[in-house]
Amino acid sequence: MPPDHLLPERLGAVLAVLYLIFNEGYTASAGEALIRRELCAEAIRLGRALPELMPDEPEVGGLLALMLLHDSRRAARVSEAGEPVLLAEQDRSHWDRAEIAEGQRLVERSLRLARPGSYQLQAAIAALHAEAATADATDWPQIAALYALLAKVNPSPIVELNRAASVAMAEGPERGLALIDLPEVAGALDTYRWLHAARADLLRRLARFAEAGEAYRRALALAENGAERAHLTRRLREVKALTPRPPLPTVGEGEFS
Repeated sequence: MPPDHLLPERLGAVLAVLYLIFNEGYTASAGEALIRRELCAEAIRLGRALPELMPDEPEVGGLLALMLLHDSRRAARVSEAGEPVLLAEQDRSHWDRAEIAEGQRLVERSLRLARPGSYQLQAAIAALHAEAATADATDWPQIAALYALLAKVNPSPIVELNRAASVAMAEGPERGLALIDLPEVAGALDTYRWLHAARADLLRRLARFAEAGEAYRRALALAENGAERAHLTRRLREVKALTPRPPLPTVGEGEFS
């Protein structure tokens, strides 16, 4: 271990690496399985060791809380067919209540230190999802407000994408789509599959099925994980079935003219 006086300057990199490990386990970037449980478990194990070294650093508790709250949904995130199950469609009785309770305690303790950071704010958002008994009971206005604060603390196009998705839930899909289509979001994330998947979902909710199909195709072209590709393929089939077909030519049009 490095000496204590060097820990603060190394903390940011350590937290970032742990979260990258966890994220690769939470949603694998490639392969057939959506979740790599061993990576999530290792990130959480290492995350539990950090508070022993830096007990008064709020972002340490924030990251551990964030990982626990996300991991609590693991059993509900994959269907029997191996496809991703979106948050709104998950069976919340399968969520790990012990992990949720621990994560909530860590969030509360970290925020009491009055030095809010990126991981703490993300954990607070995850805690709001965990507190909702049903998807409809989710406090979307508060989640959108937390994303707005997160955008100030840690500005990035991905944070803005997540904020747009929460605004869509709080204020309607048209408002969310307008935020996603801003150049600083859509332009910056053109090669990010979840941007196009999010656009497709909002376009589908607005009954703009042809545009939704194009967005799903773009997301599918960027996805490398087999489970994600299966999910996006199914969504694409659904919107194609709902897309109105152009009328057949009548006499005097097309090849009959």
